[in-house]
Amino acid sequence: MSIASRKEVAELAGVSEATVSRVLNNVGPLKEETKERVLAAALQLGYTPSSLAQSFARRRSGNLGVVMPYLPKTRWFSTYYFSEILSGIGSKAREEGYDLLMLFRNAEEPMDYSELFKMRKIDACIVLGAKEEPGELDSLRRLKEEGHPYCLINQHFEGEAFHEVDADHVEGSWQAVRHLLNQGFTRIAFLNGPASYSNSRDRLTGYLRALEESNLPLDDSLLFEGNFSRKSGVIAAKEMLPLLNAIDAIVAANDRMAIGLQQGLQELGIPRDHIPAIVGYDDSDAAELTTPALSSVRVPFYELGEIAVTKVLELLGCSPSETSSSSQVIHIKLPTELVIRASSKIMNPKEE
Repeated sequence: MSIASRKEVAELAGVSEATVSRVLNNVGPLKEETKERVLAAALQLGYTPSSLAQSFARRRSGNLGVVMPYLPKTRWFSTYYFSEILSGIGSKAREEGYDLLMLFRNAEEPMDYSELFKMRKIDACIVLGAKEEPGELDSLRRLKEEGHPYCLINQHFEGEAFHEVDADHVEGSWQAVRHLLNQGFTRIAFLNGPASYSNSRDRLTGYLRALEESNLPLDDSLLFEGNFSRKSGVIAAKEMLPLLNAIDAIVAANDRMAIGLQQGLQELGIPRDHIPAIVGYDDSDAAELTTPALSSVRVPFYELGEIAVTKVLELLGCSPSETSSSSQVIHIKLPTELVIRASSKIMNPKEE
C-alpha cells in the first residue's frame, strides 16, 4: 500500500494543499472545523503519525529565512530586483502568519544552509542570488538531501532537481532582440551579466536564438559583460565606443546597466540622436524616468516572491522524504513581457 500524499489529504478534506500545510504546521488563523477535517482526512488516508509529528516538529521558530548575497554599500530596497522580490515574499509571509529572517552570505564563501535548520533559526528557506559554483552546489544538494523546505528564486542549475521559481529569460531576451530585428537593426550588441547566474546564460540563449532565426552570424566583438550595476553600464559604454559606428542597437541584461550605458555614452559626448537603440531588462520604475524612456522586458519579480513563499509553506507540510524526492520537485517558470518605449526607436537603422 502506497503512502498517502498531502495532495490526497487536501482532496479528501476539500481544502487546498496550502491549507493542509497550515493545519499540520499550526499556522493560523484557521477554523476548528477545517483543522478537524484535515486531521481526520490525514488519519483516514494513513498519512502516518510520524509524518504528522515531523510536520509539527518543524514549526519551531515562526521564521522564513531569506538568504541573500552580501554586497557592500548596496541599498537593497532601492534596488528594483531585490525590493520587488522581497516585497512579494514579505506580503505573502505576513498573510500566512510568518516573520522574515534576513540572512546574508559572504559572496566568497558557500553558506551552510542546513545549519540554519539545525540551529532552529528558520522553518523554511528562500534563496536569492545563488551562483553556479562548486561550494554553492554542495550546500544546496545537502539542503535537498536532508529534506528541508527551501526554494530558489531566479536561478536554476542544469542537471539538478532543486525547488525553484523563475522567469522565462530565454523568451524575454528573444523578444527584445526580435523587436530590434523587426525594425531593421542587424548589428545588435549584448551587455550581459556574469555567466555564473543562470539568467545570464538564459538571456544569451535567447539572444543567439533570435540571431539564428534571422540567419545572422554571431559577432563575438558585440558581446560585453557587466555585473548588473549602473557603473558597469558606464564602463561598457567606454568599451563600446570604438565600435559604436558598427552598432545599430544594444540589449542590456538589466535596466541599471542600460541606464548606465545611456549616461556613459552621453558623458562621452555622443549626441542623443546618435546613441544606438537600447532595450533594458526588468522594467524597473526607473525605465520610465530616463530620457528617452527605456524599452525593457518586464519580469514579474513580486509574483516570484509570493509563489516562493506559497511553495515552501506547502513543503513544510511534507515529510523529509517527500521534500527531497525528485518526483516532487517544484519548477515554475513565469512569462516575461516586452514593454516598448522611445529608447528602442530613437534612430533609423544604418544603411548597408
